[in-house]
Amino acid sequence: MNKFQSHKELLVWQKGISLVKKIYLLCEEMPKNEVFGLQNQLKRAAVSIPSNIAEGFGRSSNKSFAQFLKVARGSLLEIETQIIIAKELEFISEEDFDNINLIIEEEHKMLNSFIRSIESNYINQN
Repeated sequence: MNKFQSHKELLVWQKGISLVKKIYLLCEEMPKNEVFGLQNQLKRAAVSIPSNIAEGFGRSSNKSFAQFLKVARGSLLEIETQIIIAKELEFISEEDFDNINLIIEEEHKMLNSFIRSIESNYINQN
């Protein structure tokens, strides 16, 4: 199924790990009363991205893998929404918002491309 030996070789997974670190650092700058609110939601959604990529990689079919990649994409869109909320509430700066959005856009493009590739391989095998 995969030409890679490990999910850790996937650039989309590596970018997901990078996003997790950025989100955790960003949350450190938010008000402490948001620990159980927006911060918690952001962290959970961020961790979900590389976790779902890894879980999908471990599945035995491209169809399952594509589904887990779509779940990761959904978590990415959650983060995008939560970052907009954080900016609107002035929990993060415009600069932080712009920087994290660049990473989100890049990861989104990577996930979309990877999903298309996986689904194309699935279709071609049947």
